[in-house]
Amino acid sequence: LRDIELDKVFEEKASAKNANRPQLETCMEWLREGDILHVHSIDRLARNLQDLQSIVQDLTDKAVTVIFHKENLTFSGGTSDPMKTLMLQMMGAFSEFERALINERRKEGMAAAKAAGKQIGAKRKLTNDDVSAIKSRIATGTSKSSLAIEYGISRQTLYSALK
Repeated sequence: LRDIELDKVFEEKASAKNANRPQLETCMEWLREGDILHVHSIDRLARNLQDLQSIVQDLTDKAVTVIFHKENLTFSGGTSDPMKTLMLQMMGAFSEFERALINERRKEGMAAAKAAGKQIGAKRKLTNDDVSAIKSRIATGTSKSSLAIEYGISRQTLYSALK
């Protein structure tokens, strides 16, 4: 969208997996009748067909024009083009399918790593022996803050380990 003059830019850092995104919500509230929403590609707006259709419908109902530049599709209130609607639905379905495949491969990769004995997620900061030692020192009156500093962990990590 570099070559397009824009009045306001909404950049989302969150995934387009659902419509509950702060920048999208702000954008939807900001847009008014007669505005044009420029979107790089369909999968940047939504990766769920139902959300995509709902967002485009809500915007066109408000008389906002939505332009998807990569797909060269334009939607505006009061006009209906069955071919464009079909293209939107197909591209949205492909985006949703692609996301499902990515999640499936991610889960398979994690399962394979786990089966190979690899660490999944962050490594534990405290061993079971550390937790036992900390509990006994707390019982003798040592402060939790000083123990957290000594073990190089946050107080929240200490409290979570003590649960």
